[in-house]
Amino acid sequence: MFIKYSDEIEKDMRSLYESLSEKDRRRYAAIEAKKRGHGGIVYIATLL
Repeated sequence: MFIKYSDEIEKDMRSLYESLSEKDRRRYAAIEAKKRGHGGIVYIATLL
């Protein structure tokens, strides 16, 4: 199990994600999902 990011961090992550090109969005999402470990892909996919 992992801890959810704070609402402020999630907002910042979405803002950064929206400013990136499609290629960089995919890279950013992959890195964030990998950092989260188990369940990270679902969490990041839902967040972003």
